[in-house]
Amino acid sequence: MIAGFRPVVQALLGTLLTWFVTGLGAALVFLVDHGTLRRNQRKIMATSLGFAGGVMLSASYFSLLSPCVELSKSLWGDIHLVPVCFGFLLGAFFVHLTDVYIDKMGLVGVSPGVALAVANSQYSHKKMDYYDDESCNHSSQQLKANWKRIVLLIVAITVHNIPEGLAVGVGFGAIGHSAHATYSSAVSLTIGIALQNFPEGLAVSLPLLASGFSPLKSFFYGQLSGVVEPFAGVIGAVGVNLFQPVLPWALSFAAGAMVFVVLSEVVIEAHQNSSSISSWSAILGFTVMMALDVGLG
Repeated sequence: MIAGFRPVVQALLGTLLTWFVTGLGAALVFLVDHGTLRRNQRKIMATSLGFAGGVMLSASYFSLLSPCVELSKSLWGDIHLVPVCFGFLLGAFFVHLTDVYIDKMGLVGVSPGVALAVANSQYSHKKMDYYDDESCNHSSQQLKANWKRIVLLIVAITVHNIPEGLAVGVGFGAIGHSAHATYSSAVSLTIGIALQNFPEGLAVSLPLLASGFSPLKSFFYGQLSGVVEPFAGVIGAVGVNLFQPVLPWALSFAAGAMVFVVLSEVVIEAHQNSSSISSWSAILGFTVMMALDVGLG
C-alpha cells in the first residue's frame, strides 16, 4: 500500500497485510502456558470455541451481511434481496456438502494430533481401557466429530476471507472510477479488514491448541485461513468491473457458510464442554468483533 504503485500491486500489498495480521492473531497460541492448558483443557476448549462462535456470528453480520445489503441495493436495485438471500442459502448448503463429503471420504480420522486431543479432553478424568472395544469405538467416534468440527471451522473462516480479499482488490482497482473510490478509502478498508482478521486468526488457532495440536501446527492452520486473501485481492483488482457485481453474492455466501458452522457444530461442541463459560466467551467474541467492525466502519 504505497501511493503511486499500480492497483494490482496495491491490492497485493494490502492483502498481504491482512494475511499478516491473521497470522499475528494465530500466533497468540505461543503465549499459552502448557501446564494451564493441560489442567483446564475442557474449559479452554469451551472458551475458545465460544469465542470463535461469537467472532464468526459478529463477522457474518457486520463484516458480510450488512455491507452486502448496501452494496446489493446499489448494484441490483429492486432485486437486491436475490443475491443476499440466495447467496446466504448457497453458503450454508456449501458447508453442508463439505460436511457430507468429509464423512463420505473418511477424512475425519487422519490426524493423530486430534486422536491425542480426544483422549485428553474426553477421558482425562477416568482410566481408559484401550483393549476394550466399546471404549475404543467411543474414542474413535469422538475423534471423528472433533476433527470434522475443526475442518469446518477452518473452511468457514477461509471462505469468509475470500470476499474480504476481493473487496480490498476491488477497492484499489476502482480508484479513479468514481468519486467515492479513492486511495484513502481503499487504505481505510484494508486497515479495517486487517484489524478484524486478528481475532479471526485466534478463533482458529486457539480451538486447535485446546484440541491437542502443537502450538506450531495451531499457528500454521490459523494463519492458513488468511492465505486466500492475497490471491482474491489480485483477482479483484484485475477484474474490478467483472467482480464488483458478484461481491454481494460472495459476501452473503460467506455469511451463510459461517452461520451454518456456528449453529451446527461450534455451539454444540462448546456447550458440551461448559455451557456457561462458552456462552460468555461467545458474547465476548461477538462484542470484540462488533467493536472492531463498527468502530472502523
